[in-house]
Amino acid sequence: PTLFTSNAMASALVNFFNSPTGPKTTHFWGPVANWGFVVAALVDMKKPVDQVSEKMTAALAIYSLLFMRFAWKVQPRNYILL
Repeated sequence: PTLFTSNAMASALVNFFNSPTGPKTTHFWGPVANWGFVVAALVDMKKPVDQVSEKMTAALAIYSLLFMRFAWKVQPRNYILL
């Protein structure tokens, strides 16, 4: 037997799409865009050390700490932010 029926999957998808933190809101797209910083940091890991910007790395670390605080306090709780 299949774990999910197609109707259950469709219903779950519609519920997610219409939820307060779904893709129709900034509660979804803000965090998705924010993950671009993580991707940029991962790309920097492949660069030689002398090409990695210390100021940008420090700014990213400070921004991330501040954003984590915001992400924890925002309502409705949005786990994509964390």
